[in-house]
Amino acid sequence: MKYVRQLARFLHPYRTMLFWGSILLILASATNLAIPLFVKQLVDVVMVKKDVELLNDMAWIIALLFLSQMLFSTAHNYLYDITEKRVTTDFRKRIFRHIHKLSMSFFVKRRTGEIMSRMTNDISTIEGVITDLPATVLQQSIRLFGGIIIIIYMNWKLTFMILVLAPILVLFARYYGKRLRALSTEIQDKLSNSTTILEENLSGMAVVKSFVKQKLEIDRFEAAVEDSFESAKKRVKISAFFGPSIGFIAFITALVLLWYGGHQVIAGNISPGELIAFILYATIIAGPMGSFARLYTRIQEALGASQRIFDILNTEGEVKDIPGAQPMPAIVGKVEVKNLHFHYRPDQEVLKGLNFTAEPGEMVALVGPSGAGKTTLINLLHRFYDPVEGEICVDGIPIHTVQLSSYLQQVALVPQETLLFGGTIEENIRYAKPEASEEEIVEAAKSANADAFIRACPDGYRTIVGEKGIRLSAGQRQRIAIARAILKNPHMLILDEATSALDNESEKLIQEALERLMKGKTSFVIAHRLSTIHNADRIIVLEHGQVVEMGRHQELMDKEGLYHYLYTLKSYQLEHEPEALDEADL
Repeated sequence: MKYVRQLARFLHPYRTMLFWGSILLILASATNLAIPLFVKQLVDVVMVKKDVELLNDMAWIIALLFLSQMLFSTAHNYLYDITEKRVTTDFRKRIFRHIHKLSMSFFVKRRTGEIMSRMTNDISTIEGVITDLPATVLQQSIRLFGGIIIIIYMNWKLTFMILVLAPILVLFARYYGKRLRALSTEIQDKLSNSTTILEENLSGMAVVKSFVKQKLEIDRFEAAVEDSFESAKKRVKISAFFGPSIGFIAFITALVLLWYGGHQVIAGNISPGELIAFILYATIIAGPMGSFARLYTRIQEALGASQRIFDILNTEGEVKDIPGAQPMPAIVGKVEVKNLHFHYRPDQEVLKGLNFTAEPGEMVALVGPSGAGKTTLINLLHRFYDPVEGEICVDGIPIHTVQLSSYLQQVALVPQETLLFGGTIEENIRYAKPEASEEEIVEAAKSANADAFIRACPDGYRTIVGEKGIRLSAGQRQRIAIARAILKNPHMLILDEATSALDNESEKLIQEALERLMKGKTSFVIAHRLSTIHNADRIIVLEHGQVVEMGRHQELMDKEGLYHYLYTLKSYQLEHEPEALDEADL
């Protein structure tokens, strides 16, 4: 019932349409109940009275009832169906909005294909019952109870035979509904697994081909699909048996009615018209019983899907504004890291009590071996995560106490793995500032040394970059990302190997652009390039999640500690073993 109530909230804004749809549904159902009464009279006119004129009148009345029922049903179907599509659209939008409120940890813990499956397969399962539930309950309740009242009035003995059907159908529905609900959840889980494998292959096709692992991936996907098929086969077996079983019970009941009713007609206790009308009412009553049984199984399947959907909707973002959070004032740039602790898993601490201060306008280089905590520190500075203990203060203000959006609007991130959206180059640069003029976009591109190659593209700034920028080289993608950061004109910069994908000539030009951009702004750079380290105002050396050294380049070289070792090692490799150089070592 918890999930039913949550789904019902999405129907509330459209209660007016549902109200009029329900009125039309009531009229259609009432008309349907009236038809057998007139059919009874028509049969008696033909078989007993043999009155042709009255036969014609009754035929016209029945035809008018059929027409009215059609019109009422058409209008009701339109109102209910359009509401269903509207609610489903709102549902998708709500989930998409909610996903953007979730913290990065949510996406780290879940695979992309699993989330996509929940937004596609599960919502499609739910869609079929959003308005079917209230419509079926209302329509079939009117037919069931209205029909029972009429046939009790007509012949209570025949009514008793029909009502024997009810408990059998309830038991069937209850038993098979539970099994179908469990299977529905199982099938959706297995579908999400195959969707995940598909998404991974489409995103990483170059890696698959490079390692000649097409057969391995095909086998993985086929195994996942076959696993899903096995669960679907179980559901098909149940559904295949359930429907005909209901039909069999209904046919047996109808046969008994005909047999018993036939005896009553022969004995002269009831008229032929009454028997025909009674059978029609029995059909009308059996319909709701079967519909309720089928609806019950569909609800069980939908509840299995809704459980997975509301698992997302009921998840709260870990990084969010605290009550009463104020906007972040214009950043000057003093950054203080105080006793910073962080872990992704409680048994594996990544940062262990970091302490340092960066003055306004300083360029801070973060160096250290792989796994030292550089990227984690960058994520905390960008507030993708909040620390487990300690705090980060900007201009003396703890960043977790201010509105997140107001802080991020003043911070620019150029990540190591550049992400471009599938639109044009212009749209990707303009992403930082939607109201930017063409002149501003071109100027940002020039500053990032991107204007020349953009103009060489077939459609210039309106060239489509393709999914994740696949039509551009890695260096071109990185320069567009830098142009995007330049256009944002932030007060604080976070650069995660911002020039790692550039050749030497482009790097020199980009370094000049970044130096102009960083002037007067506090900048944090995960530095692999020696030139970046030389220019840094402060170098923070991390090892095992702790600050082991801090200072300028020459100061740290004179200490001959970890920084001296890493720098000397890299310098040697650059000169003698460039092919053995691991960029992640510094």
